[in-house]
Formats: sequence, structure tokens, C-alpha cells
Amino acid sequence: MKAPVRGRQAAWGVFWRALGREPWRLAAIGFWSVLEAAPAFLIGHAVARAIEDGFARAEPATGLAWLAALGVAWLVGAVAARQVVLGVAAVAEPFRDDLLTHVVEGTLNRGTSRDSAAVARATLQVELARDAFAAVVTTVRGFVFTVAGVVLGLATLAPQALALVLPPFAAGLGLFLASLPALARRQRAFLLADERLADEMTATAGGLRDIEACGLREPVAERLDRQVRAQAAAARALAGVTAARTAALAVGGWLPVVLVLAGTPGLLDGGLGPGVIAGTLAYVTQSLAPALGGLVQGLGVSGIRLAATLGRIAASAPPAAPPPPRIRPSACDVRLSAVTFAYGPHSAPVVDHLDLAIPEGDHLAVVGPSGAGKSTLAALISGMLRPGTGEALVGGVPADRLDPAARVLIPQEAYVFRGTLMENLTALGTQDAQGPCPDFVASLDEAVAAVGARELVDGLGGYGARLDPAALSAGQRQLLALVRAYLSPAPLVILDEATCHLDPAAEARAETAFARRGGTLVVVAHRLTSALRARRILLMDGTRVTIGTHDELIRISPLYADLTGHWHPEPVS
Repeated sequence: MKAPVRGRQAAWGVFWRALGREPWRLAAIGFWSVLEAAPAFLIGHAVARAIEDGFARAEPATGLAWLAALGVAWLVGAVAARQVVLGVAAVAEPFRDDLLTHVVEGTLNRGTSRDSAAVARATLQVELARDAFAAVVTTVRGFVFTVAGVVLGLATLAPQALALVLPPFAAGLGLFLASLPALARRQRAFLLADERLADEMTATAGGLRDIEACGLREPVAERLDRQVRAQAAAARALAGVTAARTAALAVGGWLPVVLVLAGTPGLLDGGLGPGVIAGTLAYVTQSLAPALGGLVQGLGVSGIRLAATLGRIAASAPPAAPPPPRIRPSACDVRLSAVTFAYGPHSAPVVDHLDLAIPEGDHLAVVGPSGAGKSTLAALISGMLRPGTGEALVGGVPADRLDPAARVLIPQEAYVFRGTLMENLTALGTQDAQGPCPDFVASLDEAVAAVGARELVDGLGGYGARLDPAALSAGQRQLLALVRAYLSPAPLVILDEATCHLDPAAEARAETAFARRGGTLVVVAHRLTSALRARRILLMDGTRVTIGTHDELIRISPLYADLTGHWHPEPVS
């Protein structure tokens, strides 16, 4: 099977899985949809009975009662519509999550993670697909239930009118559905043309100085003009085929009105009263035609957008071959050889031909001005980023191939998820992962005490307490993440300003605990006190780096001396 076909099947598979994942949600949506469609069924009967049993007989109370019943049905329908929206949202969010996972995994496995623009476009396409998915589900569901209510209402009120209403309605619906494939093709062509124009504009904007210096203004302008004309042609073609939607509405939505009006004499001769004719027209104009209009608008815009977006996602991130297996190294030394990394092809390198060796068991602090590349270095060592050139190895294994159990990276904004405190603290496994722990709670208590989180754990209610991440401060989340990292079996720990929300005393306690824990420790320092606790210090200043002890850097680096000149070390107890 060809890759594009597999990609489309995978993308559409996400769509169908989202619908079938939780059938009870669909059942709940169906229940509320029945209530929402109650006015569609009742409106014809209410109008007919209000006229014929009420106002036509000089009994306004009866007529008003029927209209009041219709009003109550509208109120019930409004409440049900709100529940439908909530139900559809509950189905759409997992669809978005699954689709985003598909996109990111496909992009990363194809080795395109350094193209931030491609990732950003894919993420935008996922958001568009999520919105279109919700709109399609809402629209199609509303159409089906409304049409069912109208047909049932007409069948019980004026079955003779069904022959005047249903054939043109079915013809209009068929005309619209027949136009969908062409509409989808033109919508996709427009999206492609728009994307090519955006890429061309971005590339041109990034190279304006070179274009002017090389005298390439005219050929570049001509190329851009071709892209603009191509996009305009695609837009005109799309507008042309959308005319079928207007024709479908005319045939399916308004031709039944004409036929009912033209057939009124025959309907009256058949025993129907004027109120029933008015009720029939109410069914068509207030329920059937709006339902068709909603379907035409929903599928003609959101449905086509969903199909086109899923097609683009499938083309840009098809299912790739399984990623290479993760490797757990026998050692945890770090070695960077001529590593260069830049965020984008036209950006200046953040790290440039960096050579760095961190022996196993070392404690390295990384310091430097803001924007010097400290967090980028942490991401390269952990394997979260791949070098543009050169190689980053941990125990001889490329960092991006590491078994997750071999390293742990704690960023500045620590992650805590909904669940128990125990689940959060043990999410990365424990150092007893190779066998059962004889006293697991004791080892957990030891880790909590070492990092300095005992007061927090007790205040939260113990290990069985359920956590609400939003209720925790940034410092509390960092403490929990530090305990989690301490408990993990990872021999390489990278703290990327992971203590920035702690006070200096808490930071010192946590870093000292990790230094005593064993393994290799890399600390991107938030305070220069972290440098004093480290065995060695790496000073980053743009693409220039200097490594040494605190005393050595004071002597050889004016920048480090200047940084420490604004710092007064706290007394060591």
C-alpha cells in the first residue's frame, strides 16, 4: 500500500476512533438531540391546532395554549442544545489529542523536528481539524434529527403533503452531496496554493538583503507573482463550485414551499384545513429549509475543511517506520563533539561547534547570561533536541536514542498531573525498578526528606491525596518533580532551572541531595550559588564557552567575574 494512502487511512482512522471510543457519549448526544429536535416535530402541529382549534373557532385560549406548548418545546430544545455542545466537545478533544499525537510522532520519526515552521503548521492544521470535526458532528447530527422530526410530524399531520415536500428536498440534498467531491478537490487545491504562497513569502522575507545585493529583485518578484496568481485562480475555482450549494438550497429548501402553495387547492379538496396548510409550510420554512441550509453550510465549509485538513496532515506526516529502539547505556558520561544547533535554517547558531566532556559522576553547573543557550544545551544532552551537526552521546549512545529510564530532565516549569500524590512521585519508576522494593514507603520517605518536601507532602494529605495541579504553586510543583526525579532509576539528571521557584535554602538542600544521590548531575543554574556547590562550571556566552572551577573562572573570565561581582554568597551552615 502506498504511503499517502496509508497516511489518509491513519488520519481518517483517528476520526472514526474518536466517534467510536465512548459509545455512551454518542448515546447521550442522541438523547439530547431528540429533545433539541422536539420543536421541529411540534411546530407544524402547534401552528395547525392553534389556528384550526383555537383562533379559527374564536377560542384564543386554545390557540395560545398550543403556542405556549411550542414555546416550552423551544426552551427544552435550548437546554438540550447546550448539552449537545458539551457532549460534542467531549468527543472532539480526544480527537484533537489523537490527531496531534499522530502528527508529532510522524514528524519526529521522519526527522523533521528541526523544522519548527512545519511543526507549527501541522499544529495549526490539527486545531482547524478539531474545530471542523466538532462542526461536522454537530451539523450532521442536527440535520438527521430535525429531518426525522419533520417527516414524522408531516406524516401525522398531513401525509398528503409528503409527496410535495420530500422529492424536491431529496433532489436538493442529492445535488449538494454530488458536488462535495469537486468541492473537496478545489478546497484542497486552494489550501495547497495558499501554503505554497506562504512558504514563498517567508523564504523571500528571510532573504531580502541577499536578493537586493545579488540583483534578483525582478525574478523573485515574478516568482511571487506566479504564486499569487495561482492562489487567486484556486480561490476563483473554489468560488465557482460553491454555486452548487445555492442551487441545492433553492431546490431542496424553497421549491417545496412553491409546490405546497401551488398544491393548496388540491390539499384543501382532500380534506386538509387552512391551519394544516400553514402548519405544513411551517415545517418546511422553519425546520426543513434551515436544516438543509445548516447541512450545506456545515458540510460545505467545515466538512470540506476537515477532509482537506486531514488530507494535508496525512501528506505532511504519514505513518513512518517504527522509530529505532531506545538504548540504555552502560555508563552515564556525556560527550559532545563539534555540536552545532540553530532554531531554523536562517537563524544564527545557539550552540556552535561545542566540544564538551562530562565524566560519569560529575556535577556540572551551567551558567551564563539569559539567552546564552543554557536550556538548549540541556535539551541536547537529554536528547530532546538533535544537533544540527556533530554528535551528543551519553555513555556512547546518541542522546536522542536514550532509553527514557537512563536520563531525566526537569525543566523550569515542572509538570504535575491529576492523580494521587503517589502516582505523581513514582511516574518515572523507582531505583528499585529491577526488583521488588522491600520497604517501598521507607525509600519514598527517604527521597521526600532528602529533597526537602516532607512539609509539602504532609500538607497535601499524604501519598494517597489527589492533586489538582492548578491549586499548587510553581514552587510546590517543582518540589514534587524533584522528588520524582530523585526516585527515578536515571543515572543522568539534568536540572534546567528546576529550582528557580524555590527559596535559596530549599534550592541548596535539593541540589545537595542530588549531588549525594550519585550518577551524573548537570544543573542549569538559576542562582550562582549553584556554581559554588558544583565540581565544575561551564560558562556560556553566546557561542563561546569556558569551563573550570569557580576560582579558575574568576581568574580567567571577565564575564564570570562580572557576574559574581553582583552576587554575595550566603554563609554555608
